[in-house]
Amino acid sequence: MEKTKIEIRDLDLFFGKKQALKNISLHIPEGKITALIGPSGCGKSTLLRCLNRMHDLNPQVKMSGIIQLDELNLLHGNTNPVHLRRRVGMVFQKANPFPKSIAENVAYGLKINNLCHKTQMATRVEKSLRDSFLWEEVKDELAESALTLSGGQQQRLCIARAIAVEPEIILLDEPCSALDPISTGKIEELMLKLRGRFTQVIVTHNMQQAQRVADYTAFMYLGELVEFGETKQIFENPQQDLTRNYVEGHFG
Repeated sequence: MEKTKIEIRDLDLFFGKKQALKNISLHIPEGKITALIGPSGCGKSTLLRCLNRMHDLNPQVKMSGIIQLDELNLLHGNTNPVHLRRRVGMVFQKANPFPKSIAENVAYGLKINNLCHKTQMATRVEKSLRDSFLWEEVKDELAESALTLSGGQQQRLCIARAIAVEPEIILLDEPCSALDPISTGKIEELMLKLRGRFTQVIVTHNMQQAQRVADYTAFMYLGELVEFGETKQIFENPQQDLTRNYVEGHFG
């Protein structure tokens, strides 16, 4: 049995009076890639954003239940969301580099969290860019604006920025939906390279992508978790008719 990194128990979430997540219970294994799949509006991104308290910014959101990261209950009032987000990095659907140089983007989290002495900064920046398969493409342009990079390069830069602070978990919210197939392939290759070193949770509409990269897959529908298991089992031998109909393309 895999070691659990995040345990979700009896999670309910409301946007005002509308319930978006209904009694979600899920164990996310450490060091593995877990995919959240399901049709639009089923609650995938809503669940993902619970894992680093992104909903804190919305006063309409009410949550109950338990989300346990190792010893920490994320939903407890004493949990510091800033400290939490150092442990749980996030990569969004649309690349969002800062309007700074390539090097400054990667160094940003290291600086604001005082995680690295100035003398080590260049080494840490290079390591993160190498880990993100970006170093060879940008090593002569580190002082250039990150906004000059292509969409795929910007997304890999955002991953470099996320992993520079050595989080334990990386959340990826449809990181390839705006990218061409070649850029998508590079992001998937990168995810596979980072497996083991980080726990990764990816929201994807692309079922082929889930099959290519994910160790485990959770199928969601109308705010509920319908089925969770090893990816091969979910796609080849689903236990629920609803899961089977979805992975076979009968709806979605």
